[in-house]
Amino acid sequence: MFTGIIQAKGKVVTLQRAEETARLEIATSLTADNQSRVGESIAVNGVCLTITNLLAGGFWTEMMPETMRRTNFASLKVGQEVDLELALAANGRLDGHFVLGHVDTTVQLVERQVEQNAVTLRFQFPAPQKPYIVEKGSLALDGVSLTVTTVVKNTFGVSLIPHTLQETVLGILKIGDWVNLETDILGKYLVAHEEVEKNEK
Repeated sequence: MFTGIIQAKGKVVTLQRAEETARLEIATSLTADNQSRVGESIAVNGVCLTITNLLAGGFWTEMMPETMRRTNFASLKVGQEVDLELALAANGRLDGHFVLGHVDTTVQLVERQVEQNAVTLRFQFPAPQKPYIVEKGSLALDGVSLTVTTVVKNTFGVSLIPHTLQETVLGILKIGDWVNLETDILGKYLVAHEEVEKNEK
């Protein structure tokens, strides 16, 4: 379980691909600073992964085919920065929203606008995600907890303050880039419950 509050940015040092799987080495001080252990969960660009090996300056993890199909990891490159968040401690603060690290799909940046001290990003999303994306609702983009500001047809907008732009990889996004989307788990259960009730009538 995560909150969508990014704790650090890491850098891809090694990327080993094999068919639809991959092993990844990420450079960061986050794991050493927090005395992370092998087997613990860590969110990388919003994807819940397992630490498989620890290094003095980072960690290794690996991705299975399902992860590669659902996320933007197929386009990862050595030297690329990624958002990192350790799993929420039982006594931790829930500053964002409940984020599972189970990415639903990827969405593409189609517009970027500066509005005084904020930058508004607009993304195009696939039709099956429409029931889960609502104005003023929560979602996670590359692991960052954000509030939906607008929904127009098959696009949604989010607004980022300077701190978010500086501290996460969303700040360097360009038009056409793809990010990982996880919609709110509460919305998923609500929609599923409504579908069950509808089918039972």
